[in-house]
Amino acid sequence: MQNGHIAHNAENRLMLFSGQGYPELSERIAERLDLELGEVELTQFANGEMYTRYLESVRGSDVFIIQSLCKPVNQNLMELLVMIDAAKRASAESIVAVIPWYAYSRQDRKTKPREPITARLVANMIQTAGADRVMTMDLHVGQIEGFFNFPVDHLTAMHTFVDYFVEQGFRDACDAVVVAPDTGEVKVAKRLADHLGLPWAIVNKMRRGPGESEVTHVIGEVAGKRAILIDDIIDGGGTTVGAAERLVEEGVTEVYAAATHAVFSGEAYRRIERSPIVEVVVTDTLPLKDDEPRSKIRTLGIAPILASTIKNVFTDESVSEVFMGENQLF
Repeated sequence: MQNGHIAHNAENRLMLFSGQGYPELSERIAERLDLELGEVELTQFANGEMYTRYLESVRGSDVFIIQSLCKPVNQNLMELLVMIDAAKRASAESIVAVIPWYAYSRQDRKTKPREPITARLVANMIQTAGADRVMTMDLHVGQIEGFFNFPVDHLTAMHTFVDYFVEQGFRDACDAVVVAPDTGEVKVAKRLADHLGLPWAIVNKMRRGPGESEVTHVIGEVAGKRAILIDDIIDGGGTTVGAAERLVEEGVTEVYAAATHAVFSGEAYRRIERSPIVEVVVTDTLPLKDDEPRSKIRTLGIAPILASTIKNVFTDESVSEVFMGENQLF
């Protein structure tokens, strides 16, 4: 998208505001749109309760609130809800919650008795707070869109990854393969493989509990090839590193990994550093930690995608055009 000033008028104004979750990403989006981030006071009371006040009028404006739900997750979620409520009560014309990383998305169904479905709970909270639309990237499962009763722009980093791996010489390469680190990522792996003109394979695993899994076998031909492991999230890194180690055992020559959301909890950074993975390619939906080893991590920017989508939503143009008709992974 070309940088271009979006015309403002009294009847229809676009206003961008950032929560405290990941203000650097908000700045990058604002820069692409040639806009200034709106002024908003975000503080806490002594007991930890969130307080928000917009320092300029939002009456009649289309308000876009950018908040990635990174750590501290619950604080950033509550801040987003309070910001939405404040904008609603200040007579904003419409409120769009721009949530690059939608936390709680992995709890999208009950797998055991007496569990919550927190992806739905968070959707209800955002809706109840007063949002009119949500913009997010690579949801853990596409069905989460159905938890909302208003438009959801479900964006994908797929073309960002395709462009990167084409530059790295993977397109139509006879010595390369795309690999799903588990059966849940088969559709994503197949789509990346189709774009790159490559075959695909699956690492099959047994899940023992949250964050615990064991690789059982590899389905597909991988020996003597360079592999790209593709996932939506890397959290503790156990699944990705375990899959990479098994691929090396199966005769893979180089392992690359790609994931939209670099959650990177606990030992993830050190686990990746010690692993046989050559490079882990992620997007900047979440901030990386400065005090952790990052020599193998490559970050691709998604501010252009978000900025283009915000512009098209504001001007009532097609969102799918931003992605050549493929604005979802699912």
